[in-house]
Amino acid sequence: MTLQDLLYIVNIKRISGNTDIEIDEIIFDSRQATKGKVFVAIPGTRNDGHQFIPQVIAQGISAVVCEVLPEELLEDVVYVQVHNSARSLSLMAINFYDNPASKMTVIGVTGTNGKTTIATLLHTLFTNAGYKTGLLSTVVNKIGKRKITATHTTPDAIQLNGLLAEMVEKGCSHCFMEVSSHAIVQQRVADIAFAGGIFTNLTHDHLDFHLTFDAYLQAKKSFFDLLDRNAFALVNIDDRNGKVMVQNTRAKAVTYALRRPADYQGKILENQFEGLKMLINGKEIWCSLVGTFNAYNLLAIYATARLSGLSEEEALTHLSALTPVHGRFEYVRSPEGILAIIDYAHTPDALKNVLETINNILQGSGKIITVVGAGGDRDHSKRPQMARIATRLSGITVLTSDNPRSEDPGKILQEMAEGVEVNKKRNTLQILDRREAIKTACTLAVAGDVVLVAGKGHETYQEVMGVRSHFDDREEVRKCFGINESVK
Repeated sequence: MTLQDLLYIVNIKRISGNTDIEIDEIIFDSRQATKGKVFVAIPGTRNDGHQFIPQVIAQGISAVVCEVLPEELLEDVVYVQVHNSARSLSLMAINFYDNPASKMTVIGVTGTNGKTTIATLLHTLFTNAGYKTGLLSTVVNKIGKRKITATHTTPDAIQLNGLLAEMVEKGCSHCFMEVSSHAIVQQRVADIAFAGGIFTNLTHDHLDFHLTFDAYLQAKKSFFDLLDRNAFALVNIDDRNGKVMVQNTRAKAVTYALRRPADYQGKILENQFEGLKMLINGKEIWCSLVGTFNAYNLLAIYATARLSGLSEEEALTHLSALTPVHGRFEYVRSPEGILAIIDYAHTPDALKNVLETINNILQGSGKIITVVGAGGDRDHSKRPQMARIATRLSGITVLTSDNPRSEDPGKILQEMAEGVEVNKKRNTLQILDRREAIKTACTLAVAGDVVLVAGKGHETYQEVMGVRSHFDDREEVRKCFGINESVK
C-alpha cells in the first residue's frame, strides 16, 4: 500500500517529500524500524517517539509521521506532520487493514467493573447461538475458538485492526471487546466502526493514569460521544454516571437496571452460591452466575443479544446456559465443606460487591476469610480503601502481596494497613508471601466458612521487581484443599 493511501482522511498539517511510495508496515516502536516501514512518532507518558526519529532513519526508515518536524529534513525521507500522531496511527491502521470493523458487528464494553465478564459471555452466547465470533479481552483474545494471548485489555491500534482483519478473514460476524479508558485516551479505538457500546459502571480506578475521577469519567464518556447514529449505547442507569455517558451521543440510548425503570428491567428472586434466579422484563431465568453485580452483567448481555437481533426466546435460552468466567467468582469446595472463591476484584467497589454478595448468601452461617493485596506502580489512594472494605466485611483479613511490580511489597502492605480501623486490627494479618497468605487463610477456615482470594483472578503469574513468575491463586487453593486436578 502507498503512504498516500495510508494517509486517507488523516488530518495533515504539512508534507515534505513524495507520499507515492510503497509501505509494508506501520510501526510506532523504534526497535522495529527497518526499510519499507513508516514510523509514527507518538508522544507518550514515559518516552516521546519524536526523540527516536534520527535512530529509525538510520535503521532504514524512509517515511515518518510526527507532530513536530525535525529541524533538519533529509531529502530521501518523507516527513508528514499531523495534528495528532495517536489519532493518525489509528486511521492509518484502519486504512492498512481495509477498515475491518465495518465488515462485522463490533460491540465495545467499557466501565470499571464487569467488562471481561460481559465481553467473554457475549462471545460464548453468540457462539452457542451459531455465530462465528471474535473476542478481545483482558484474559484472552479469540478468533472463533482459537485463543491468542492477550497483553493489554485493549490492543494498540495496529494489533487491534490486525486482529479484526483476521476475524473478518476467518468469517466472524461479531466481535466483542473490552474498551479500556487508557485505550480511549490514547486514541486506539477512536475510529473503529462500533455497532454498539455498553457502559457497566464507574468507580474508583486508574487514577494513577487519569489523575482525577472527572478525567476518568470524561474518558469513558468520549467513547459514547464517538458512536455513530446507527449504533446503540447501552448504559446501566442505576449507576449515577449512566445518564452522563449518553448526554452527547448520536447513538440510540438504551438502558438497563435493577432499581430504576429501564428498557431492560431486572429483579433478583434468589441469590445462592449455585446461581441466580431473576426476572428480566418479566421473564424468569436461572443462571449459574452469582451476585447482584452478575445480575447487572446478565442484563447487559441479554439486552445486547436482543439489540443485535436475537429473539427473546433465543436470548433467554442461551443466557441461562452461561457459566462464570475463569477468575470471576470462581469457586472451589474442599472435602471438609470449606468454600474458596477466587475473584479478580482489584478495585474498592469490586471487592465490596463480592464481599457483600458472600455475606448476603451466608447470612451469618459462616465467616469470611479474605486474602487481598494491591498492585504496585498503580493508584496508591485505593490501597487503604481496599483494606478498610475487606476488614469491615470479613471475619478475618489477610493482607498480602498482589503484583508488587517495581515497588517494595512491604511498603504496599503498610499503605493498605493504614485503612484498617482500630477495632479490626486484631482480626487482620499481614503475610507478605501470597502463597503463605492463602495457605494460612485455608488453615483458619472450618466447614461452612468462605475463603475469598481477591485481586488476581485469572492471572497465572506474580510480578515482583519486574520479574514474572508462575503463580495461580486457583492452583494454590487446590493444593491447600488437597485437590490434585489441574486448573483449566
